[in-house]
Amino acid sequence: VQLQASGGGLVQPGGSLTLSCVASGLFLDRYAIGWVRQVPGKDREGVACIDAADDTTYYQDSVKDRFTISWDSADATLYLQMNSLQLDDTANYYCATAPFNKQWWIRGQYDYEGRGTLVTVSS
Repeated sequence: VQLQASGGGLVQPGGSLTLSCVASGLFLDRYAIGWVRQVPGKDREGVACIDAADDTTYYQDSVKDRFTISWDSADATLYLQMNSLQLDDTANYYCATAPFNKQWWIRGQYDYEGRGTLVTVSS
């Protein structure tokens, strides 16, 4: 499985960005895929994920009502629409998969992780 993220950049507080992640080699029917972010020197944190089996989603509390995750299975592309960006959203964002369902993903039991794309929120 290969995961390639793109779409990061510099944005002012309150602005918006949309991240994309192209996935290749995903052949299982049951998995979860989502976005993880990490700031140097801090633990990584799962931001949002989607369960491929039933399209249910999970959002970290700090991004609820601001971020929207979506999965285009035809193109095998994951998106993260980020609105009302805050300084604390600055991080390297990358996509990751977990087997079976989103509970595995929420627990951080990733089986594949891609390279990230840097999001910088600054005035």
